[in-house]
Amino acid sequence: MQFVLGYQGLQWSDAYYLLQGAINTLSLACVAGLLGSLLGIPLGWARASSLVARVITTPVVDIFRSIPMIIILILLNSLFSILGAGLSAFTLGSLALGCWMAAVTSEVARAGFQAVPPVFRRSARSLGMNYLQELIYISLPLMIRSSLSAWIGLLLSLIKDSALASVIGYVEFMRATQGLINRTHETWFLLLGTGVFYFIVCYPISRFSRHLERKVAI
Repeated sequence: MQFVLGYQGLQWSDAYYLLQGAINTLSLACVAGLLGSLLGIPLGWARASSLVARVITTPVVDIFRSIPMIIILILLNSLFSILGAGLSAFTLGSLALGCWMAAVTSEVARAGFQAVPPVFRRSARSLGMNYLQELIYISLPLMIRSSLSAWIGLLLSLIKDSALASVIGYVEFMRATQGLINRTHETWFLLLGTGVFYFIVCYPISRFSRHLERKVAI
C-alpha cells in the first residue's frame, strides 16, 4: 500500500499562480481607486457646497465609513444573488471597494474644498471669473494640494483591503498565497513573501506622494 502526503512542496508553476494573484490585486485596486476618486471628488464638492446635499448623502457616507469592508462585500454579494444579477467577483469587489473609496474620498475632498480661503474665491470673482472657472482654476487645485496626503493614505488602505475580496471568491494575491499555504505548509516563507509584495507596491506610492507634496507645496 502506498501512502501519499497531503501536501507538496513549492513548484515553479506556483510562481505563475502568484503572479496572476498579484495582477488581480493590482487590477482590483486600480479600478476601485479610480471609480472611488471619480465619484468621491464631485460628492465632496457637493457636500461642501450644499447643505441639502450634505444632509442627503451623510447617511450613505457614514454607512460605508463605519461598516467593515468584509461585511459590505458579503452583504452586496448576497443582495445581488437575491436579485439574480450574475456579477463576477471582480465586478462585485470593484463596486464594493469603489463605493467605500468614494465615501471616504468625499470626506477628504469636502474638507479640502472647505479649507480654501474665501478670500481666494472672492478675488477670483473680482477678476471676472464665473463660478465654474473659479472652481476649476482656484478651488480644485487648492483642494488637491491640501488633500493629497490624506488621499494617498486612503489609496494604500484600499490596496491592502483588496485582500478581503477573497470572501466573495476573488483570487487576489492573499487568496493565492493562502491556497499555496494549505497545499505546501510553507507558512512563514509565503507570508513573508506576501508582506514583501505589499511593501513593494505601497512603499513607492508613499515615497512618490511625498515627492508630489513637495512639488505642490504652497
